[in-house]
Order: sequence, then structure tokens, then C-alpha cells
Amino acid sequence: MSAPARGRLWRSLTLRLGVIYVALFLTSTALMFGAAYWMAVYRPLQQEAAAVRSEMGDLAAIDRAGGRDALIRALVTRQTTGPKKPFHALIAADGEPVIANLPSWPDDPVSGWTLLEADIYQAGQEHDYEALVVENRLDDGARLIVGRDVESIDDRDELFTIGSAWLIVVAACLAIGGSIAMSSAVGQRIDAVTRTARRVMAGSLTERIPLRGTGDDFDELAATLNMMLGRIEESVESVRRVSDNVAHELRTPLARLHADLDELRGADHAAERERLTEQALAEAERLQSIFDALLRIARIESGRHLAGMKPVDLTLLLADAIEFHMPEAEARGQRIESDIAPGLVIEGDRNLIFQAVSNLLDNAIKYGGEAGAMRVAARREGEGVRIAIADRGPGIAPEYRDRVTERFFRVPATAGEPGTGLGLALVSAIVALHKGRMEIGDAGPGAMVTLTLTF
Repeated sequence: MSAPARGRLWRSLTLRLGVIYVALFLTSTALMFGAAYWMAVYRPLQQEAAAVRSEMGDLAAIDRAGGRDALIRALVTRQTTGPKKPFHALIAADGEPVIANLPSWPDDPVSGWTLLEADIYQAGQEHDYEALVVENRLDDGARLIVGRDVESIDDRDELFTIGSAWLIVVAACLAIGGSIAMSSAVGQRIDAVTRTARRVMAGSLTERIPLRGTGDDFDELAATLNMMLGRIEESVESVRRVSDNVAHELRTPLARLHADLDELRGADHAAERERLTEQALAEAERLQSIFDALLRIARIESGRHLAGMKPVDLTLLLADAIEFHMPEAEARGQRIESDIAPGLVIEGDRNLIFQAVSNLLDNAIKYGGEAGAMRVAARREGEGVRIAIADRGPGIAPEYRDRVTERFFRVPATAGEPGTGLGLALVSAIVALHKGRMEIGDAGPGAMVTLTLTF
């Protein structure tokens, strides 16, 4: 395998996770086995060695203080009253044994610890013992060997040795199997995300990452990505609709503007030229208002106004909006009734909220009919404020209520009225920016638009 290929292979997350899993599994297994070996074999063996070393010191002190006979009596006493299966051998300087219960010992003196086979035949039966012994040279050159039986510890050591070989094989198989299973599970989830992303990049915006319903981190990530894909799909579809609607909506005023300018070019009378100029300016202003509204909606939907959020007194804001529109309503013989609770304060952008309320009041005046009445009500509701604006106009049919917030959509019954078809779309964008809710219902007669804004 070439170096670049090895580099690409190692960059694979699933491979690295698998290798890390195997390493951690084997390391933890080795640590647990080591701890068990230390408790079952090493520590007991060290305790026996410490006891033998202490006994050797005591026996050497007896030899120096009481002589050889005292040492022999101590060895006999140790054999009968000492720990289970104590072993010893006292060999004179000329090599002749003086006293011993060890069946054999090294011919030459040894330093350090030694394990000796100490099998003993008693009553025609063989008893297996393993003696841990240490040797000391006495003052007259005699050799003193003292030890204890560690057969049970040695048996555990053999079991651990055999078990470790099997453990390594089993642990390696489990680690590799677990690594493959984990890497496969992770790889499948990553592949699902990759396949979906590639299909979306190819133009299939309706594709979504499949969820397994486990509620794990991958499901949470997939759900979040699906929400993002949904927003992307909505945005792309919205751009497409806006493009189509803009092209459609601009066709008529542009045609009128072109006709007015063409006619102006051939007009002979000043009055005619002035009339055509005014018509052309009116069409240009309508075009500008459409573009201004579209730019305003785009800025709001981009979230650029979030930095301007601060406490807003809705009670005062609604009163200002009613006062602002009152002259227009009175000129049409209409009246505006209000029922606004005091102390309604939320976190928001005052200018945008005022614009939203102003658009709704403007629509209510425009479509409320002559000598009609409008009602503005506001009160606390749960963790927010509910604002309801109702008129006595023709209302909005149920089949159009979900579409009136679309850009350029006009209810057929009022399509001939002046306007751009962007007012409610702007209100909807402002409410969404404030994480609120906008509902359109029936005022019986007339339409009622309800805004719910949270604190």
C-alpha cells in the first residue's frame, strides 16, 4: 500500500475509532488481569517472603546468642509449632547435614530467593510441596536454609499463566469483534448522512437523513440536520416563488411605465406631458415600494435586527399606533376602539413591532368599509402578550388564510385595491423574528389578526 493510500486509510474516522477501541479494550483487560494477579499471587508471595526473612533473622540471632544447640532446638520447635509446613536445613561447614526437613537442597550456596521442589512421602503417599527458601551463612561457615510452603500460591500462578494465554486470545477476539461492530455502526450512520448530503447537492432538496428512533447522539444530529435541510428547502422554494412573483408583479407596472414614457415622448401639450409624467412617477414609486418591502423582509428574515432587542412597552406602542392612524380612519368615517391592558412589556425591536401593528391597522382601515369600526385588544396570555386587531370588512376566506402571508399574494376579492401584496408577509417576518405566532381568524363579520409575542 502506498504512503498516500495509508494516509487516507488512517484518516478514516471509523478505522481510528476501531483501533482506539481495540487498544482501550486490551489495555483495560491487561490492567484488570494484572490487578488480579497482584492480589492472588504476587502479594501473598511477598508476604511469605517477608515472614521467612524475619524468621531467618531470628534464627541467626539465636545461633549467635545461644550456640548451635539452641539453634537446633529452635528449628525443632518451629517445625512443630511454627507456620504450616515450615522448611529448614542446617548444613555444617563440611557439608554434612545437621538437621533438615527439606528432601533436597542446592549443593552450592545460593544467594537470594529460591523455589525448591519439596515432595515428601508419608505413610506411602506422596505430598507435593513447593518451598520458597532463602539461605544464610552462619559465623562458623555452616549453611542455614529456611523457607515456607507456597504450593497453593504456585498453583494459582500456573492457573494465571494458562488463563492469561486464553484471556489474550478471547480479549483480542472480543476487542476486534467489538471494534468491527462499533465501526460498522458509526460508519453506517456517517454514510447515511453523506449519501443524503450528496443527493441534496445533486438537487433533490426533499431528501432527509433517516432516523433510527434510538434517541442517541446520531439521531439528535440527524434531526438537527433534517431541520436545517427543511429550512434550506423552504428558503430555496421561497426564492423561487419570490422570483416568479417579482417577475409577475413587476411586469404590469413596468409595462405601464414603458407605455407612459413612450406616450410622453410624443405628447405635444404641456398638460398632457405633466399628466404622463405624474403617471410614470407613480409607477416608479410603486416599483420602489415593492423593492423596499422585499429588502426589508429579507433583512428581517436574516436576523440582523436581533442586536436591537430591548424592553418594549406595548401598551404605549399600541396607543401611539392608534393615534397615528386615527386621522385616516376618521377621514373614512371609521372609529378605532381599544382594550389594552396596562404594563405590557416584552423584549423586542420597537420600530419593527410598530411597523407590524401599523400594517395591520392600515389593512383594517383599507378593507374595513366606510363608517366601520375596528378593535384593538391586548392582554397578557401565558408567557407572552396577545394582540388582536379586528375589522368589519369582508374578511378572509378560510382557504386563503394560510396564503396571505406569502409574498405578493392577494385575496381575489380585494385584488383590485391598491397595495403591493407584501404587508402581511412583512408582519409575518417580524413576528417570526420575535419568536412569536401570527393567526388569522374570523371577527364575525370581518377579519381578526392575532399576534402572540413572548416576554
